[in-house]
Amino acid sequence: MILILVGLAAFAGGYFVYSKYIAERIYALDPEYKTPAHTMKDGVDYVPTNKFVLWGHHFTSVAGAAPIVGPAIAVIWGWAPAFIWVVLGTVFFAGVHDFGALWASVRNRGRSIGALTENVLGTRARSIFMTVIFLLLLMVNAVFAVVIAGLLINFPTSVIPIWGAIAVAIVIGQLIYRHGVGLLWPSVIGVIVLYAMIFVGQAYPITLPDSFLGMSPMVQWILYLFIYAGIASQLPVWVLLQPRDYINGLQLFVGLLLLYGATLIAQPQIVVPAFNSDVPAGTPSIVPLLFVTIACGAISGFHGLVSSGTSSKQLDKETDARFVGYFGAVGEGMLALAAIIACTAGFASYEAWQGVYTQFSAGGVKAFVEGGANILSAGTGLGVGLAATILTVMAALFAGTTMDTGLRLQRYVIQEVGEITNIKPLQGGTVATLVALASCLALAFGAGTGGSGGMLIWPLFGTTNQLLAGLTLAIVAVMLMRMKRPVLPVLIPLAFVLVMAILALFIQLGTFFANKQWLLFGLGLVVLGAALFVALEAIRTMRREYSAQTAAG
Repeated sequence: MILILVGLAAFAGGYFVYSKYIAERIYALDPEYKTPAHTMKDGVDYVPTNKFVLWGHHFTSVAGAAPIVGPAIAVIWGWAPAFIWVVLGTVFFAGVHDFGALWASVRNRGRSIGALTENVLGTRARSIFMTVIFLLLLMVNAVFAVVIAGLLINFPTSVIPIWGAIAVAIVIGQLIYRHGVGLLWPSVIGVIVLYAMIFVGQAYPITLPDSFLGMSPMVQWILYLFIYAGIASQLPVWVLLQPRDYINGLQLFVGLLLLYGATLIAQPQIVVPAFNSDVPAGTPSIVPLLFVTIACGAISGFHGLVSSGTSSKQLDKETDARFVGYFGAVGEGMLALAAIIACTAGFASYEAWQGVYTQFSAGGVKAFVEGGANILSAGTGLGVGLAATILTVMAALFAGTTMDTGLRLQRYVIQEVGEITNIKPLQGGTVATLVALASCLALAFGAGTGGSGGMLIWPLFGTTNQLLAGLTLAIVAVMLMRMKRPVLPVLIPLAFVLVMAILALFIQLGTFFANKQWLLFGLGLVVLGAALFVALEAIRTMRREYSAQTAAG
């Protein structure tokens, strides 16, 4: 209970005090500035959007399953390191990063953070940066398909509410954009319907046949998910993506309130030490691995891709960026905090907890659902099975909204590459989507692992993601220096994240080399080289700007 109150108070202070300072003094938001949603409005990607709807899209897109998985694994070192990093990271790192990427893109015609690198650091840095971005999106899309498929198989009661959310979203989109209905009643009725479907799913679990055209249930679900994501990435954002993310955001926020409320009522005790010295054999050092294990929920490079990819194209007013970007990070911090509570206070004893945390990567969604269901059941009186279904649907909906946004972002990157290289076919949305799908499916099925091929390179996600966050902050820092704005609130997170991510990648490279994992070792070297090149270009550019401004007096 104390952790919840302290954490929520810190998040509130961050939004109402620190983000206001950032908005007014650092990014200097202008209410009269014409955003790309207006100047480039096309009804497909560029659509002026109510800030509450856009916050729902942004929050659920950036969240995914990562703010659950990261903290659920990291509590193996104890609850205190995870709690401190999530709270301070959200307030001083993630909020500044997500907000900054959104602002930078809005000021540059809604271009992605990779594409606008050319204006800031040059052509070579842009090309290298976009390579890292494409690799990260490839990992996210290929792996999240596996994660969602696994949840659908292991929790068949979640199938109806997860897929039913699509129909609800389409109806809401039509009501709001085609028929001019206000937000209130579609929101209220939509949330009620979504939660009603959880009870329906509990009564009618759905499982796929053990074999269909020679495909296992895992393969079937992965293919269905990619077909859905491909269609969703092509539709105008207001038809499906935006209303789906918005109504999911409301449902997930209600789920968080239920979990927090149940904790305050049941008042479970944390069974894990603040600093756990009795870790399983093979657990890596807490520094720097804590800071790449918990990425989403503290700071994540993927957030910059969403901020500069989809959200910037829908921002109605520049002043809405504070609510969408910074408060979106706060929403994710709240989810990460809930994951910490569920995975440390949701077990009957330390021995029961140790029975789950038998090795470093043994936590994750399973620990969150198991621990969270126990708390939710104790606080609300719901059956443990129903409580587990609610939390599973939360996790799967987060992952699903990230996957369809991720494929849309990958389509944007391919289209931007087509513009840069003047390859006309790649500039079209359909061809770019097909290329994105082909690359994801090639990774998923190319290794002959039943659709789980993305897992082969997933160990690189944490470090690649955090390096991307540092490089995004570097782009924002250069822009601020050129505009002669205060830059320290951006430079401090930038330096910390880059140092920790590079140290973690060096450790990983040593492990990959020792284990003869040559694919991971080679890709790790590519990511490290690219990150160092872009970082050095940013440092050189910042030094030139500083010298020029000093000489000018």
